[in-house]
Amino acid sequence: MKLVSWNVNGLRAVVGKGFVDIFESFDADCVCLQETKLQAGQIDLEFLGYTSYWNYADKAGYSGTAIYTRVAPLSVSYGIGVDEHDHEGRVVTLEFEDFYLVNVYVPNSQDELRRLDYRMKWEDDFRNYLCSLAKGSAVNTDGSPRKAKGVIVCGDMNVAHEEIDLKNPKTNHFSAGFSDEERGKMTELLGAGFIDSWRLQHPDEVKYSWWSYRMAARSRNVGWRIDYFLVSGPSLGPQADLSDRILETEIHNEVMGSDHCPVSLILK
Repeated sequence: MKLVSWNVNGLRAVVGKGFVDIFESFDADCVCLQETKLQAGQIDLEFLGYTSYWNYADKAGYSGTAIYTRVAPLSVSYGIGVDEHDHEGRVVTLEFEDFYLVNVYVPNSQDELRRLDYRMKWEDDFRNYLCSLAKGSAVNTDGSPRKAKGVIVCGDMNVAHEEIDLKNPKTNHFSAGFSDEERGKMTELLGAGFIDSWRLQHPDEVKYSWWSYRMAARSRNVGWRIDYFLVSGPSLGPQADLSDRILETEIHNEVMGSDHCPVSLILK
């Protein structure tokens, strides 16, 4: 099964930059998008064989996530069940037979880390949500329990976890996305039982998924790796362990159209 994730930084804008051809070239079973910046009815973009699910922010032109899938899900949910977080269109979850696919656009801590306190609360609540899916303690909207099974998390997680994950770690130590606090929350998430699939397969490789639009950063490859596929591992229980199903991970930095590039995961 092939999964692709891409922060498109405005879907209407990237449609004008070859998105349809790029989408079709993926030949993916699921394509997860972040930062769609859309409201319902603002775009009519469907693909033969795929069904799409959209989570829109209350605020127009802001945030937003979507999943195109050619595998019918057992269930679909939006948000993480915490009202404080569920107005910005940041999470779509599809349930399949043996795993949950969670598409996320994690809040940015913003300049001078002015939203860091909120980000810390988000991180704890989001981690609890993911663990509840893996362990079977989550419930559906009708109150029925969700089955414990594997969890795949993908999207723009707005953090470069280690120094290898960005070009200039020293000068960005206190920048949004590389603060000690944000990196620590990623460490907690991995410590809770999730596996960074790219770093597992590429322990020493330097490759980035986001570049600032400033100062020709992309042409100089002054970037950050902030887009991920995480999978639940054995410490979350045998029913959730997907670690032995990872076949291939990739960062497609040849794909243009956004300040991010797509990332992919192929599972057995």
